[in-house]
Amino acid sequence: QVQLVESGRGLVQPGGSLRLSCAASGSIFSIDAMAWFRQAPGAEREFVAAIKWADGRTYYADSVKGRFAISRTYAKNTFYLQMNSLKPEDTAVYYCAADGSTTTLVSLRRADYWGQGTQVTVSS
Repeated sequence: QVQLVESGRGLVQPGGSLRLSCAASGSIFSIDAMAWFRQAPGAEREFVAAIKWADGRTYYADSVKGRFAISRTYAKNTFYLQMNSLKPEDTAVYYCAADGSTTTLVSLRRADYWGQGTQVTVSS
């Protein structure tokens, strides 16, 4: 089992920045990749970004390319989502996720493990 704990929720003005963190514990050895998803009110959950744990390869949704950056600190079993140039349409509950397969996360947009979610609101 893998446990994921998020931090970094907040209210930000349009154009602002925010960084989310996700700390992983448990059977980290079983993880191939970690990702961020988000779900806005009344909308389906959508993929945001993913990072392959071993080599740091990254994947992004078109809607966040050039604005968001996913990274990890291998020694701390923690990964991050740096969000810049935030827009009101980025408002959502953000979930970190992990899976034993990068393909499952990136292509199938599914995961075995999920964090509890953290609210990000972009508003003036």
